[in-house]
Amino acid sequence: MVFSDGKPWLSFGVMGGSMQPQGHVQVPLNLIDFGMNIQQAGEAPRFRHDGGFVSLESGIEQEARRELIERGHRILEQSDVFGGFQGILRDPATGAYHAGSDPRKDGLAIGY
Repeated sequence: MVFSDGKPWLSFGVMGGSMQPQGHVQVPLNLIDFGMNIQQAGEAPRFRHDGGFVSLESGIEQEARRELIERGHRILEQSDVFGGFQGILRDPATGAYHAGSDPRKDGLAIGY
């Protein structure tokens, strides 16, 4: 759970072993730094550092891949290792709740 100005702002999780803490950083960065909504933040391409390699989802641009290789990173092409996301965000301006569900896994965002 993430608080903003002392009030609940975001409740979310990213399952997936060692991907969990990495996803728990990437999702809020997508919201805060990249201005995505909750669904976009959960769907955005992810990266994963594991065992001396950096795995990149297919949505990561080729330019970013080249730059990582030039900086000495070893890139590993993988799929289905980037976790699954579910989240609820409270808009501080309106009090409205928004939810997101990751298409990488089964699940849904629903409320009443």
